[in-house]
Amino acid sequence: MTIPNRISIVTLGVADLDRATAFYESLGWTNSATAPSIAFFEMQGSVLGLYEWSALADDAKLPSEGSGFRGVALAMNLASTDEVDAVFAEWLTAGAAPKVHPHKAFWGGYSSYVADLDGHLWELAYNPYATLDDDGRLVMGG
Repeated sequence: MTIPNRISIVTLGVADLDRATAFYESLGWTNSATAPSIAFFEMQGSVLGLYEWSALADDAKLPSEGSGFRGVALAMNLASTDEVDAVFAEWLTAGAAPKVHPHKAFWGGYSSYVADLDGHLWELAYNPYATLDDDGRLVMGG
């Protein structure tokens, strides 16, 4: 298997979700989230997510203060739970550090976290509430 070279979602940890959402909406971007605790803005081939800073740190099982959490998690959405497991293993083989092993997530999907060689977090996930198009791009709510 070749590891896909894509970013599905860039999630930014924010201090005030309502304020941050209003800012991006003021740029003319449309919030396509269906949950009150996150904002999703569909981009060309990816999605920008806004999530409360400490909640995002908690999701990655890291402290929200200090150097352990940087306020950003890159996400790669995959087609199945089996693909999450396989890609997680390939990242580890390549030298990534496991942060959260693949597991059934509280939001109904299947999720894991790895850190690249510089400590940047990547969430590897299967989201049953979204689809991937023929090019592997994430389609929210589809």
